[in-house]
This record gives sequence, C-alpha cells and structure tokens, in this order.
Amino acid sequence: MSSQSHPRLTATAEAPPVAQGPLLEFTQGPIACMRRLQAQFGDIAALEEDGQRLVFVFSPELNRKVLADSNSFHSRFFAVRGGRKSAQRRVTSGLLSQNGEEHRTGRRAMMDVFTKRMLPAYHDTITQLTSDMMSAWQPGDVQDLNESMVQLMLRMTNSLLFGIDDQQYSAELGEKIDHWVRMNHEVGMGAMVASSQASDGYDRLLALAEDVEASVREMFGGRRSNADGRVDILSLLMRGSDGEQKLTQEQLVGHATLLFAAAHLTTAHTLSWTLFLLAQHPDVMQELTQELTEQTDADSPSHDQIESLSYLDQVIHESMRVLPASSYSQRVTVQPVQLGPLSLPPLTPVIFSQFMTHHSPAIYDNPEEFRPERWSSISPSSYEYLPFGGGARRCIGAPLAMVELRTALTVILKRFHFEVLPGATVNGQVVSTMLGPTSTVPAKLLSPNQIGASTPVVGSIHNLVSLPSATSDADRVAA
Repeated sequence: MSSQSHPRLTATAEAPPVAQGPLLEFTQGPIACMRRLQAQFGDIAALEEDGQRLVFVFSPELNRKVLADSNSFHSRFFAVRGGRKSAQRRVTSGLLSQNGEEHRTGRRAMMDVFTKRMLPAYHDTITQLTSDMMSAWQPGDVQDLNESMVQLMLRMTNSLLFGIDDQQYSAELGEKIDHWVRMNHEVGMGAMVASSQASDGYDRLLALAEDVEASVREMFGGRRSNADGRVDILSLLMRGSDGEQKLTQEQLVGHATLLFAAAHLTTAHTLSWTLFLLAQHPDVMQELTQELTEQTDADSPSHDQIESLSYLDQVIHESMRVLPASSYSQRVTVQPVQLGPLSLPPLTPVIFSQFMTHHSPAIYDNPEEFRPERWSSISPSSYEYLPFGGGARRCIGAPLAMVELRTALTVILKRFHFEVLPGATVNGQVVSTMLGPTSTVPAKLLSPNQIGASTPVVGSIHNLVSLPSATSDADRVAA
C-alpha cells in the first residue's frame, strides 16, 4: 500500500464543493465528469443544476460511510419501479432493489446457493461451455474477444442460473434482459437529472418489462429436468436447502431477472479486459503461462488446481482494479445526512465509483498501470478495492463470479494465447454503469506455447489504462 495520505477535502464552509452545470454531463461521460470534479474539489463533490444535485464521493472513508450506513443510504439500482401491480415492479423486486429487513431476508434465502461448498458443483459446466466456445478455433484465426466473451457468458449465465442449454434461446433471453437493463438506467438516470428522455422512455420501459417477465416465466416452465445431474442456481432456489420451496413464484421472477442482469455483462467485460491486458503485457502472460503449465493438468484442470493458482488471482484482481466492469453505482438518502461539508436532504442521489477509487494514487502506486505483481504485497480494505461493491450489500454472487473467471481463463489459456491486431481501435465506455468494450477487440489466435507481442492500438482505451505500446495523443479518442 502507498504510504501517502488521502487528499484533504478542499472545500470550506464558505465554498462548498459544488459545481454548477448540466447534470447530463455525468450521464454523457461519467468518468470524465468524475475526474473533473475530483480534480476541482477532492474527495467529495456535487454537480448542481436548478437546485438539483448529484453528489459524488471519491475516498475509501466516504465509500465506507455511504456503503456501511444502510439506514441512511438506500439502494436504488432501478430508479423506476413502476406501479405496484406492474411487471416493472415485479421484475425489479430482487436483491439489488431491496433494502432493510426485506434485503436481509432475501439475502438469507439466497445465501446457500453461493456458498463455497457449492462452487465445485459449477466447475464442469463452466469448463464444458468454455471448451465448446473454442471448438472451431484454430491458431492464426482472428477472433473478436469482446463478442466471444459476451456470447460465452450468455450461455454460461443461462446454464448456471437457469439450467438452459439452448444457445439460440440463451441469446434471445440475454439480449432481451440486457436491453431492459440498459433502458432502466437510461430512463432512471434521466428521471434523476430531470431529462425529457425519461418521460419519453417510460412507457417503452414498462412494455419491455412485461415482455421480460413473460419470457422469464416461460423459461421457468421450459427448463431442462437436470436428469444429467448438473446443478443450476434456480433449481436450488426453488427447492431451498431443505427441499421445500421457500420463495414464491413472484419472488423467484424478481431474483432470477436481477441475478442475470448483474451477472452476465459484468463477467463478460472482465474476461474481455483481462485477455486484452494479458495480450498487451507479454511479461505477465509469460509468468502466468509458467504457473498454468506447472500447476495444472494439460487437458482438464480440476477445480482444486485452479483455485490454487495464486498468480492467476493476482492477474484477475489487477484487471478488475484497473478496468472494473462495474465502474460506479449509487445510493439515495432516505433521511437527512451530513456527508463531509454537505448537508443532504432525503432523496439525494450519491454516486460512488469503483473506477475512481481503484485509480487513486493515494491507494495504489502508478494506478494507471496493469501490474499484477502489486498484489503480492498489498491488501487493500474492502472500501479501497470494491469490484463487487462493499458493506452488507457486497455482491452475493462474487464467489461464483470468481470461479467463472478463474476457470474460463484457465481453460482458454491452456488452449490459446492472443495477439491484438496492430492498429486496432479499442474503445471502452461506461454504459449503464458498466465499463466495457464498445468496439471489437480483434486478436489473432496463437498456440499456447507462443507469447504474443504488445501491439499499438488506438482508441479511448488509452484514457482508461496505460499500455506498454502507448500511442500519441492524436491517436486517442474521447472516453
């Protein structure tokens, strides 16, 4: 850990840390907006337009205050809940939208399926689906890493969560839920900043929620019987730990929809970014290859072997630090709160950012660089490193996500290495709170005994992370 102290709050009582300006500045470019506010004000800032504020916190101490105080700060992952009898209300009624005792009860009901003792049961499914993805790949081919990982996680999420093996059905359901999630954030953030786009999209959002709910209920009735002995999370939730169903059908609809929404693209983006970063850092790829060769079987690494790979864990931790798939999230005050120099009335949105925290030079030396070896000597707190959030609402699926990442990366890298095409445009942008590639990530497939070279690329990726083959400012585009 760096010995530097965290920056002081720069504002005084006479000059509160409030910038006047259009709130849409944040929705149109979250990272650029947060960087500007932090540079101007320090650890806490607000963007205000016509008396309406968005508040931002940038330090571990303030992250802790917001995330640990669930009585004052409520989760509003979906700002638009719809009427009490609407499909939108039902499909948003999962853990991400629950607070207080409702959240504690829901979390307890779901805890068993994500415990460590259940994780080995998912190993074979992850291994098989990852191998299936590569069945037609050949060295010398060019693959879009972004598209490949999105499609892999569509199938994996549907299989692990819902027990669905139909590839076309997986793609259709996944696309529908992803569209609904994106529209939720667009309409919800529009409502938060009083944009006319919010009212324009409200009716379309409600209609899409009805379509999503119908598809999820249809999926409940058309799932495989699990006669092959494979395990999926929905079956476990339906049965409960004692074999009796503890959740109602309506609760299962909400939990299942939000589990998919939270799991699919975040894990896909993490896989894409990790493979891209490994391709651009041959020295890291070389060290990881040595660990995989020495500590895992050639054909089918076991769950226990993969769990023991310490350098792979460092690579994943560093990838999620420098390019966190979940780049920011928000809470809403439900009572008057004093946050640093700001007095916040109820219903004030408060933004905390994994990206901004992970890129703080007060916490991490050379934070813009991808350096997995740093994890051999640092142990950041849960409010300094929070790819899965923090506090009582830390992502319940984090253990499963880590197993998916470790297993998929091991299986992929035992078969292929990658070299990004020279001159490729690689863009990354925050969409619906998630930082992912918004371009192709074209890479040539190499045999596993080859280590590719770091290649020059262009695009907004250079505004997010420092690469060994950095290009000139003229080659960059706005993040």
